[in-house]
Amino acid sequence: MPPTDAGFAAADTLELRIPAELLPLLAEADLLESPAAWGAAATPFGAFRLEPVRIGRDLELLTRWMNDPEVAAFWELEGPASVTAAHLREQLDGDGRSIPCLGMLDGTPMSYWEIYRADLDPIARHYPARPHDTGIHLLIGDGTNRGRGLGTALLRAVADLVLDNRPRCARVIAEPDMRNTPSVSAFLNSGFRCSAEIDLPEKRAALMIRERALRNLL
Repeated sequence: MPPTDAGFAAADTLELRIPAELLPLLAEADLLESPAAWGAAATPFGAFRLEPVRIGRDLELLTRWMNDPEVAAFWELEGPASVTAAHLREQLDGDGRSIPCLGMLDGTPMSYWEIYRADLDPIARHYPARPHDTGIHLLIGDGTNRGRGLGTALLRAVADLVLDNRPRCARVIAEPDMRNTPSVSAFLNSGFRCSAEIDLPEKRAALMIRERALRNLL
């Protein structure tokens, strides 16, 4: 039998009776699904997709990227493979709030991304977070891919993938170091706006936000 109006009313009443203190727990129950299922995005540079990191397969490559001086200046993970491995395992062994990924351009790994629940992350203490805010960290691994607009194209593509596949996420956020001018510029050129400057424990950051409501305007 189809539900009656009374049935809908009862369901609405039940929903309204959820105690406010339980709402954060409900948010935590809906963590990140695997970006591997998000498919590919077309960019001017080729087809781009996110592939979740596997330490056994990817550690050597990521360690090499982390030891690139331009990367190390902001990520501060230079050193032996054990340093990179510890950073990855903290996420892989966690509760799903952050997923480390390789960025694959036409099948070739060329960047590293972290997709994370910003509203459940310590950064939420530093800005007015909203439920399901999704954050991104990134680095371009090969220096030959920097400085030619690739970062801008990929940031737009990844933000679109997040918004297309996480319907309850209204905002994609990021917090690049204010000193990292190329990164800040790439965010601005890819449809993000600088909402504020915030002081984090390790840096002064530009709080970058791309809103679902404005995605077709910026």
